[in-house]
Amino acid sequence: MTRKANIVGAGPNGLIAAAVLAEQGFEVKVFERNAIPGGAAVSGTTLGDDVVVDLGAAAHPFAFGSPAFAHFNLTGQGLEWKFHDYPLAHPLDGADSVLLHQDLNETVKQFPQDSRVWQALHGPLIRRPHDTLDNVTSPLLGIPPHPVLMARFGLLSLPPARLLVATAFRTREAKALFAGSSAHSMLPLEHPFTSGFGALFGALGQSWGWPVARGGTGSIINALLKVLGALGVQIHTDTHITDLSQLPPAELTILDVTPRQLLAMAGSRLSPRYRKQLERWRYGTAVYKVDYLLDGPVPWSDPRTANAGTVHVVGDASELAYAEREVTAGRMPQRPFVMVVQPSSADASRAPAGQHVIWSYAHVPQGYTGAAGELIDAQIQRFAPGFKDRILRRVETSPAQLEDWNPNLVGGDIGGGSLSGLQQFLRPTASLSPYSFGVPGLYLCSSSTPPGGGVHGMAGWNAAHQAIKDMTRS
Repeated sequence: MTRKANIVGAGPNGLIAAAVLAEQGFEVKVFERNAIPGGAAVSGTTLGDDVVVDLGAAAHPFAFGSPAFAHFNLTGQGLEWKFHDYPLAHPLDGADSVLLHQDLNETVKQFPQDSRVWQALHGPLIRRPHDTLDNVTSPLLGIPPHPVLMARFGLLSLPPARLLVATAFRTREAKALFAGSSAHSMLPLEHPFTSGFGALFGALGQSWGWPVARGGTGSIINALLKVLGALGVQIHTDTHITDLSQLPPAELTILDVTPRQLLAMAGSRLSPRYRKQLERWRYGTAVYKVDYLLDGPVPWSDPRTANAGTVHVVGDASELAYAEREVTAGRMPQRPFVMVVQPSSADASRAPAGQHVIWSYAHVPQGYTGAAGELIDAQIQRFAPGFKDRILRRVETSPAQLEDWNPNLVGGDIGGGSLSGLQQFLRPTASLSPYSFGVPGLYLCSSSTPPGGGVHGMAGWNAAHQAIKDMTRS
């Protein structure tokens, strides 16, 4: 008799979980609230029918090296990666941008005084990028695949990024470049373990870069859908599951949702202790998104910046640290941390000839209800005089609109929950089996479980393998 499985939520994690189970012989049904699968990894036409806009994630250092994506050979299903001249640029007032090169030696030429320290921080991770990613995408409370490398990374990660920047680096350039990568934690830079984000994002950029998917992030999902189609997985879109009783009978059910939705769907089935733990779950810093269509490339003060895939727009490390502290405290800074992705400078398919798509967001307080679009405009204009004159069309998306589109983005939090305190390690609770919530046959696989946010599918991969292992034992 064929074993059956249900997946709720068709983000990358849910789709990978479905693929793993189908590969093991399960009859799998996926239920997705929206009209198209993909969660926050889809593309759309909000700037015009002939323009491709990434509605959620845009640049993909994790997707490119994902063990789950590699297993299912997404590039063999039509996924093509596009690379920029520079993975990352960080503009500075009154100076050239500091650039993250896809080569460690080229990066450190910009700050010779900090060359040895930069190499010591990033070198071991750059030499073994796949092993590094294997470590950080595995459940953090288990034994990592490469323990010695993980131990070195753990020691490096411990200091707050602001402390490491202040004590390890002497140059303005190295401080800014490392702090910008550390800000991907969406935590104040005074928080322990933020240095790990700086080292990890920098190391991946200096090994295989931060590529974009040709034709938009939705191309990743399209490749996954081809895999699922070949495996016979059924996908039901426009199907909003609000209670587990709506699902057909199955031996396994895996949910690609955050604790808030889990409580609503399955609260009565959870133990009182587990339910209380989920009720204490904290959502973190949000984003306010603006997409632009320009009549040409961004006129950055340093023209090389136009050839960077991602641009951190905020200024010096001290200004970045201040902005992140304000956001965490619930206050909107006038000069927020803004992340810009310039996909069409490497992927001409994104917009008509001569035009450019610019994807951006600012870090804003959780649940922010104000308007941040003009602040984002001003930050980019600050380092690219004449930017506003290039705008043909622009679309703003607030935290509330992000959550309406994808309920997993609670209050505009794109990471499935804050990484502050123990939530960085105990996602969503303290357990050696974080994907199981104590109800036989039920599992969780969202970014609220290890390894957290990002387009990599590894939470779905880990959850599905845990479910199969548990079923085999029983």
